[in-house]
Amino acid sequence: MLKRNSSPKIQELTPQERELFTLVAQAPRANPFGEERISLDRRIASVSPSTSATRAVEAAVKHVEAEARRLEKEERLDLRCYRGEDQRLVAGVLTFIFFYRYRKEFDRLIRAQARAGEHQIRASFLKEAISGLEAAGMGKDEAVRTVEGCYQLRRAYHFIHHSLVGPSASMIALRYRLWNNVFTHDITLYSRYLWNRMEDFSTLILGETGTGKGSAAAAIGRSGYTPYDRKKGCFKESFTRSFLAINLSRFPEALIESELFGHRKGSFTGAIDDYQGVFSRCSPWGSIFLDEIGEVSTPVQIKLLQVLQERIFSPVGSHTEHRFKGRVIAATNKPMELLRTEGKFRDDFYYRLCSDVITVPPLRQRIEEDKKELEDLVLLLVTRMVGKKSDELADMVLDAIATDLPKGYPWPGNVRELEQCVRRVILNRSYHGDTLQAPTQATDLSQGLGELSNGELSAHELVTAYCHMLYQKYGKFEEVARRTSLDRRTVKKYVTEWQERLDGEAG
Repeated sequence: MLKRNSSPKIQELTPQERELFTLVAQAPRANPFGEERISLDRRIASVSPSTSATRAVEAAVKHVEAEARRLEKEERLDLRCYRGEDQRLVAGVLTFIFFYRYRKEFDRLIRAQARAGEHQIRASFLKEAISGLEAAGMGKDEAVRTVEGCYQLRRAYHFIHHSLVGPSASMIALRYRLWNNVFTHDITLYSRYLWNRMEDFSTLILGETGTGKGSAAAAIGRSGYTPYDRKKGCFKESFTRSFLAINLSRFPEALIESELFGHRKGSFTGAIDDYQGVFSRCSPWGSIFLDEIGEVSTPVQIKLLQVLQERIFSPVGSHTEHRFKGRVIAATNKPMELLRTEGKFRDDFYYRLCSDVITVPPLRQRIEEDKKELEDLVLLLVTRMVGKKSDELADMVLDAIATDLPKGYPWPGNVRELEQCVRRVILNRSYHGDTLQAPTQATDLSQGLGELSNGELSAHELVTAYCHMLYQKYGKFEEVARRTSLDRRTVKKYVTEWQERLDGEAG
């Protein structure tokens, strides 16, 4: 990458270089899911404010790389040439270039590691990369830390960007919050103080059933700091192992403690061997996801509170203390204020969990904010199911949804229901059946009928209103068609037509 200069001449940046490199140093500090980062990329690249985010970042990278090549040609791209603030700015340029030069290699490593599971994948490209950073004047520890930081940044972007899609305002805000949860609001402060000390920042994720709380938790858990082993040429742990999830509602009360903390052989009937609970299996750099935390009893809450406060736990039937070094992420679909008011969730436990509280929005809200939300989600789900992107299948699913469901369908099962909808459409080319839930609008036949008593309602209006009322009651176009002796498409047309009339009157 660079040839080492044994005795570099001390130099200073020009005012123009200092101005540009200050922007470059600010860019990694900005949340990539926020407007500030897009604005910085446009300023770095000197492009118009209307330039798209993707084009702006590519233009910014090219501009900074061109400046770096110029400095290298002038033998000035070396940290030992500078002192103080200038040295910090040039270090920022080196890190910026390193990140974007190797981002595709990092992406390939992430995909390969996901396929390999817990087996650590060698990152052969990093040997040359680290040597290049050292040749540019970085110390060995700083070069390795740069590699660790860039891998963490790329993982966080990968899991947040690809797992939680959608252009709606609520999803944009969710991605922004998740990034801050991993790196705080200022990544410079994170890099200086917290990169290996995030275990004390517990997170509580709220949201209805099926909204994607598990995906949000996984994005956080798989994006934590992981040290790099230079001798072995790989990171010390796979991110697939660093995130452990347990659904607490699956286990009876008598077994929850064992699943959490483990047990000793003979500690209770059926304990025929020693067993490691999830807290024992969690690595020092890992995270535990406690799903359905609102289901656990008060005694279990107390024990979990002690673990969070003291970082110490003992397996059931043992007095041996083990230290827990990981991070805790918890989630519930129940209203937290109601749980606390009813005394089902201890206040002290809540306050120990809520370093950050993140709410995942329901699907109906996302679609109301931006109609494209449904298209993006369907394409993502189809891609996951068939292993590759398929516009053909996505269009088929969207057509079936438009045909089989009424306008404004509320998706009571949220993303989980949509996922099953995609599967059903792939199998049957339609989505209607016993699981379909009726919309929540009023079922009063008189609503919107106008001057019915004055005889001013047409026969067509009466039939459309009647179909709408039956659909509200039974939730199936087929059932309405059977009861009215109309064909299914006509029923759907009438239901949609009457709903649009009601929406217009409400507006």
